[in-house]
Amino acid sequence: MTTRNTASRVQSTIDLTAPGRQVGDLMVRWSDNSNPLGYHPVPVISIRGDEGPVVLILGGTHGDEFEGPAAIMRLAQSLRPEDLRGQVILIPALNMAAIAASSRVTPLDGLNLNRAFPGDADGGPTQMIAHYVETVLMPRCAAVIDLHSGGKASFFQPCALATRTADDGLFGRNLGLARAFGLPLIWQLGAHNDSRSVNSAAERAGVMMIAAELGGGGGTDPAITDLAETGLRRCLGYLGVLGAVPADETETPPRRVEIAASMSSLYAPADGLFDRRVRAGQEVRADEDAGWFHYISEPERESIRLKFPGDGLILAHTCRGMVRRGEMLALVVNDVGDDA
Repeated sequence: MTTRNTASRVQSTIDLTAPGRQVGDLMVRWSDNSNPLGYHPVPVISIRGDEGPVVLILGGTHGDEFEGPAAIMRLAQSLRPEDLRGQVILIPALNMAAIAASSRVTPLDGLNLNRAFPGDADGGPTQMIAHYVETVLMPRCAAVIDLHSGGKASFFQPCALATRTADDGLFGRNLGLARAFGLPLIWQLGAHNDSRSVNSAAERAGVMMIAAELGGGGGTDPAITDLAETGLRRCLGYLGVLGAVPADETETPPRRVEIAASMSSLYAPADGLFDRRVRAGQEVRADEDAGWFHYISEPERESIRLKFPGDGLILAHTCRGMVRRGEMLALVVNDVGDDA
C-alpha cells in the first residue's frame, strides 16, 4: 500500500522563526520544461520585532490582481523590526508564476490557487503552495489577510470580506478585523463561500482571517492601492503588532452585505456585447435596466435590454465588453439580516 506524503515539499530560504528582517523565496520544486532542475520562486518577506502575534499577509493569489501586491510591497519596504510587537510575514505574489504572466490562473498547471485548498503535498505546484500555506504558515499565525481585486475580468466596489463561521467566537474576530480594515463595506461570506479558498483554510485552522476585494481591471488604481495600504496598517494596529492608526471620528460603521439569493445577480444570456449602464456601488431595483445586450455577430437580431431580477447593491460588474453565455455581468448583494 502506498502512503501519501503529508509533509510539505515547499521549502523556505529564510528562517521564519528568526528575528529581524529577512527576504527570500519559498521554493516550489516542480520539474517542467522551463525549470527542470531548479525551483519556481514565491518571494517572501519576514519582519519580526518584539514578542507578539504573527500576521500573514497574502497578495497575488490570482495573478491578474495587482492592487494587493502593490500595497503589500509598499508596506514591506516601510516596516522595520523595531516598529513591531510581533511578526509580519508578507507574500506579495503567492501565485508568482501567474503574476508574472498577468493571468488569473498559473501557467504551470492551469489551476486556480483560491480553489486549491487544502492542497496536496504530492500534487502539482498550485496544490503544493496551498498545502504549504494551510499546513505550515497558518498554524503559526494569529491572523491572515488576503488581498484580491476583480482582476482583468471584473471591478469590485472596495470591501473587506469576513467569513461567517460555525464558531461564533471566530466569526466575531473575523468581523472585528474586517471593521478595522476601515472600508465602508463588509461582504459577509456564508453558505456561498467555496470550501477550497484561503478563507475556508483559515476557518479550518481556527485562525482569524479577512480578505478584501479592491477594484480591478487588470492594473492598479492609486486611490484604491492607498486604501489597501492604509487598511493593512489599521489591521496591524488593531492586532497590536503596529502602533494604532489614528481613528477618524467621522467614520460611520460599515455596511454588511451578503449574497442573499444568487439569482439576484445578472449573467450573460448568450455570447455577445454587453453595453453596461450601471456601476459598482450602485443601488438597483428589480426590473431596472442594467444595459443593452447586442448580438454583434448577428446584426440582423434585435438587441435586448437586460434587467435586474431583484433589488440590491451592485458589488461588482464585468469589465468585459464581449461576454460568453453564463458570465457574471453584475454581482448583486443585499444587507445582512439582524440574526446574521
